[in-house]
Amino acid sequence: MANISKTIVDKDLRERVFDDIFDTTDGNYAKINDRQYGCILTDLNGHQRYVRIGAIVAEERDDMTAEELMQSEIDAYNAKQEAKAEKAQKKAKKIASDTAKREAKGEEK
Repeated sequence: MANISKTIVDKDLRERVFDDIFDTTDGNYAKINDRQYGCILTDLNGHQRYVRIGAIVAEERDDMTAEELMQSEIDAYNAKQEAKAEKAQKKAKKIASDTAKREAKGEEK
């Protein structure tokens, strides 16, 4: 089997992803470069916004399969989201506690 260059392989993968996306949408996307497409959308505030869609091809790895790499990135993202939620919950509890302490001090005076 021929060994096709990384540049050509990555370009083909990006084109296949973009074709798949654009076959299922009716948006007006413009090609920005080989890696990105863009469109103009109106946001919820009524302002026109430029939105880019990009395709990043991950490097091949010797230590894990493509499926394992994808799952590791999903797991890392989920762990970060859980940590953020836990931190936000602790912050909310501290704010409530501090507010209660301030209110208690105010009543003592």
